[in-house]
Parts: sequence; structure tokens; C-alpha cells
Amino acid sequence: MAKALASAELPDRRVCVLRYLLDDWAEARGDHVYAVFEDGTSWTYAELRALVVAKAAGLQKLGVAQGEHVAVWLPNGREALITFFVVNYLGAVFVPFNTAYRGAILEHVLANSDAALLIAHAGLLDRLEGIDRAAIARVIVVGESAEGNIAPHIAYSSVTGEEAELQPLLRPIEPWDNQAIIYTSGTTGPSKGVLASYLHLYTNAGPDSWHFVTGEDRFLVNMPIFHIGGLGLPFVTLARGGSIALMENFSTEGFWPFVRRTGCTAIFLLGVMATFLMKRAPAADDRDHGVRLAFMVPFTAEAGPFQERFGIDVYTIFNMTEISSPIVSGPNPVKPGTCGLPRPGVEVRLVDEHDREVPVGAVGEMMVRTDRPWTMNSGYHKNPEATARAWRNGWFHTGDAFRRDEDGYFYFVDRVKDAIRRRGENISSFEVESQVMMHPAVREAAVIGVPSEYSEDEVMAVIAAVPGAVIDFAELVASLAERLPYFMVPRYIRVLDELPKTPTAKVMKAQLRGAGITADSWDREASGIKLRKEKL
Repeated sequence: MAKALASAELPDRRVCVLRYLLDDWAEARGDHVYAVFEDGTSWTYAELRALVVAKAAGLQKLGVAQGEHVAVWLPNGREALITFFVVNYLGAVFVPFNTAYRGAILEHVLANSDAALLIAHAGLLDRLEGIDRAAIARVIVVGESAEGNIAPHIAYSSVTGEEAELQPLLRPIEPWDNQAIIYTSGTTGPSKGVLASYLHLYTNAGPDSWHFVTGEDRFLVNMPIFHIGGLGLPFVTLARGGSIALMENFSTEGFWPFVRRTGCTAIFLLGVMATFLMKRAPAADDRDHGVRLAFMVPFTAEAGPFQERFGIDVYTIFNMTEISSPIVSGPNPVKPGTCGLPRPGVEVRLVDEHDREVPVGAVGEMMVRTDRPWTMNSGYHKNPEATARAWRNGWFHTGDAFRRDEDGYFYFVDRVKDAIRRRGENISSFEVESQVMMHPAVREAAVIGVPSEYSEDEVMAVIAAVPGAVIDFAELVASLAERLPYFMVPRYIRVLDELPKTPTAKVMKAQLRGAGITADSWDREASGIKLRKEKL
């Protein structure tokens, strides 16, 4: 099923649509393990299908129909994985949210989702109090919840049925149908919902993109299922007839024991994960594992030492939620900082602001197109303006600046947009700025990324106070922590009399980034204020 196709040929639905893949693999290799969990339990393909069909029948009895959007707000675990499969088995659209969302950001994604049903963890329900829940009419709750804290709600465990009760699809699910809406942080506005077809997510790590991953691999899934990494890996592993090991949260100390215990052969290290693993003291059992390949994104100077220390072939890619791995490397690239070469079936250009191609060695914005339809995003849900900006002149504009060398290798340089990336999380500076500006003592604010000691960025807010006002930094942070996900709350705060601006009154963020962390910048962590992800 997972064969490479002629470049522009569309695969049959049985090759890339979740429902048919699950049915076929459950029949062909039903006793093979598909998923292994932290407690050592596992699901075979046959067991997975039985669980999915029972839950799908239950959801269908509640009125979930083919094509309907289902909002899902769950941490990594069995329920998040099975819910992804169940929603798609019905031909409905899976719409996951970041479990750190709250306040105005949560209101925005609820409204944008067009979902009438929300499947949520009990520990998150209090965040729904006092906000506009848009079209959400019912909530299915995973875990124990206090009576009366949200109504009406249904226990997840009670949503079940028999296969004989499952009604047939209204029509076949096609490769071009929307499989999911995945929220990616906005840079000039609120978070955008990426419309992802089945063929888009299949191509993201399919045989044309990651040909070196096989159906015999067990892929570690250690990113949340509301992200492209956590969502895409279980699906493309299913397409190959392979297996996954689901890690609920990344842990430096627990990483290798988990990998050994679950028999992983392939791993994905995003952001600072590789840095954290390399900073651990060398151990005698560093090569005592079954992992044969690792993806490292970004590809840093630690890749060579990582390969040598752990004995694993290291690959890298450039990807984002909207596209499908257009740049992929071979094993253990020797060019420092490269993302690799364009994969088959994709065209990549680096251009200036007028879409004119820049010379080799010059920096330009990457834009992408593919020769097979539906293998990249289908636009942004309910956001035609953003869709039109991104899909200009028949190409998708990534908003990321790259350079290309004379051998055709691509190198990431910077973000054209004002996005910030902190420990694997993409952060919208616009969204953080809007919350900072809500403080009565703040006159204006600009949020930028500054270098982190762990690679990637830390968040800095550069603010100007209302005349005569004195800003209590700790109080500002505390107020932001009530309204923002923990990873968005600025670590650094710097106060200026006035923010530098262009003649057209735009804040000159490049100047602020150039100044970086100055001597007068306040560091909340140095002041003892550290924010962590809530444990559910």
C-alpha cells in the first residue's frame, strides 16, 4: 500500500484515507502491534479497529455526521489517539486544540472551528467558564469532572456502540477531503486553522517524502497530537502498516528508558530535545537501544556528535503545518546547518518581495508548489484573506527566509514573519502583544524572540508605559499567565519611553531584536518566576 507513485498520479483512497487503511491492515495483519503506551500495554491493528468502530458507533448515535467538524481538546494519551481515529473513521473533520489555550485565544479557535461538539479533558473544563463557546452545544468529557461545571456534558466512557449499529458513509471518503484543521500560530493576526486533506497529511511523511521509513519501524510519537508532528506520525505509520510508541510528555531523563522499553526504531527530535539529550552526562548504555534513525529539526552543530554518541543515522527536513516536507536530507548531512534538498514532486524557489527569484547564495522567502494536487494545505479555514496572501501566483509562500548554495542545498536563515519559536512551540507575537496591551499601565508593546540558552527563542516584551505609570513586572506576568498558555508568557520585559517606529508608524522590531537582552531587561526566571505546563 505504501508504494511511491508517479509524480502527478493521485493515490487510491485505500492508500491514504484513514478508514480504509485501518480496515485493510486489521484484516491483513490484525495480530501485529500498532501502538505501545507508557504503561507497557499495546493495541494490535485488530484491537485498534474494534475500539475505533465501537466509539464511532457511539459518536454517530450522538449525531456526528460525515464532514462535520469535531473539536478535540486532549493531552497525549489513549483517548487523544483513539479520538483522532474515530473522528476520521466517520469521515468527520478532526479539529484539535492546544491544551495550553485559554481566554481570548481559546474563544477564537472555538469560534473558528465551526464545531458543535467538543471532546475535552476534565482538567480543562474550568477554562470554558465565562467565555464565548460559539457553536459548541455539547461536551464529551474525558476523566472525572465536577457536576455542574459545564452543561450539558457526556462521559467519554459512555460513548460506545456495536459495529452492527454503525451506519454506512453517505459517500466514500476521498483523498482530497479535509481530514483535519490544525491551528498554527498567526503572525499578523489570530491563529489560523490549516485545512489539511488526507493526501496532504499522507504526503507529509509518505513514501515520496520519507522513503527511508518502513512498515517495520516503530516510530516514537512524543509531540502532542494537536501538532502536525504528533498528528502526522500516527497516520503515516498507519499508512505503512508500522507501529508507534506514544509518549505522553517529553522527558530528558525518561527518554531513553522509554525508547528501549517500547522498542522504538525511529525518533523525531524537535527544537531543544536533542540539546537536552546531549547535555546529559555520557553513559555506558548510550548505544543500548534499537533506534536506527532520528530526525533532528533544526539541524544543529550537535547532529554529528549526536550520531557518534548514540550510533543513530540523523536526518533533517524543513516542514511546516501548511506544506508536506518539501526539503529532506539524506543520512548524516555533512553541510552544517542544511535542511537538505527538494524531494521528488516538489518545486522550491527563493524570492524577493515581488516573487522574483534571488541569486544563488542570496536570502529570499521560500515558496513551494507540488505537481500532485491536494498534497499541501487547502487554505486557512474561514480566512480567505490569509489564504490569498499565502497562495500568491500559484505558489505557497512559507514566510520563512532561506538561502541556497551552489549544490542546491537549502539553509534556514530567519523568519520573514514575526513568529517566535520556543521549545517546539510556535508563538504569535500579535497574540501576546494584544494580551500585554490589555494591562492598564501599558501604552504600547512589541513582542520579539531573543536567543535562548537552549537554542530557539525566549519571549521578550518591549513595552512603553502610560505616562506617570509604574509597571510591576511580576504582577504583569501573573495577569498574563491567567490569559495565555504558559509558553507564551514573556520571560523578559524591557521598558522604553517609546518604541522605535518607521515613518509609517510600524514598530521597528528588527532594531529591538538587534538590541536583544539588554542590561536593563527584567528576567522573570532570574526573579524566581518559572511557568510550567499543567499536569492533567
